[in-house]
Amino acid sequence: MKDHDGAAPPAPWLKLTLELGPLILFFFANARPKLFAPFAQRVLPANLLVGPNAGLFTATAVLIAAVIIALGVSYLRTRRLPIMPLITAVLVVIFGALTIYFRDPRFIKMKPTILYCAFAIALFGGLIFDKPLLPIILDNAMSLTERGWRILTLRWGIFFFALALANEIVWRTQSTNVWVAFKFPGTVIIIFLFTISQVPLMLRHELKEEGAE
Repeated sequence: MKDHDGAAPPAPWLKLTLELGPLILFFFANARPKLFAPFAQRVLPANLLVGPNAGLFTATAVLIAAVIIALGVSYLRTRRLPIMPLITAVLVVIFGALTIYFRDPRFIKMKPTILYCAFAIALFGGLIFDKPLLPIILDNAMSLTERGWRILTLRWGIFFFALALANEIVWRTQSTNVWVAFKFPGTVIIIFLFTISQVPLMLRHELKEEGAE
């Protein structure tokens, strides 16, 4: 089946790969930077490939390349750019480049905080102006009543602020390896569990087909 632009939507396994693939590569590049040395040596100064942060610098370069490739593949498959992956990719490129240019790991560690706060502010802003953004962020994957969207948006906004706070606490108090593990798979697991916890709300406020018509 093709969408309205004539491009076939990506298969579920491909969509999952494009979303989680860059994070998986980031995790392994930090843990085993030597495996990615042939790539890292081409794009990073030699002095960044040694020392206690060599893994993180390598992982940052890998992450930048991976998110750009994933975004490109997604566009080729769907002929459009999903809003959340696009915003994430832009921030990864910006903060990743700052990390490498200034040789300062704090930039890439702050990136999730900025991302989560941006999502939360956007969600709350949509509520204030009575234009919920969550249906757009979720790519209209479900149909809910207006009240359902407002409640779900409020919960996700609070959740994103909580994630931002958690990220700040972890990277400021823990080692780089602990922060990387928190980023992946920790954050992915937390988001998955939170999403599952919202299923009862979504079922209560699901817009039935008759009502939608």
